[in-house]
Amino acid sequence: MQNPFESGHIKNYMLLYASIVVIMVLFFIASSLLIEVKEVDKKIFNTDINKTFYDDKKEEKAEENNSKSKFKLMDESY
Repeated sequence: MQNPFESGHIKNYMLLYASIVVIMVLFFIASSLLIEVKEVDKKIFNTDINKTFYDDKKEEKAEENNSKSKFKLMDESY
């Protein structure tokens, strides 16, 4: 087995690593320069509670409860 420090393999690996890092940095710089910053409108949420919405839900639940009493389950399952 050859000594990697004497054969020059370490130098090749370091050059490969450095070239990959340089390419990554160049892609990062290119992508950051090409991105256009767009302004985002601030969203305002309605904090007022709409009581008619909840009243409608209560009425729907009451209707569901009434419809459940119309049906009877079978004593045995087939």
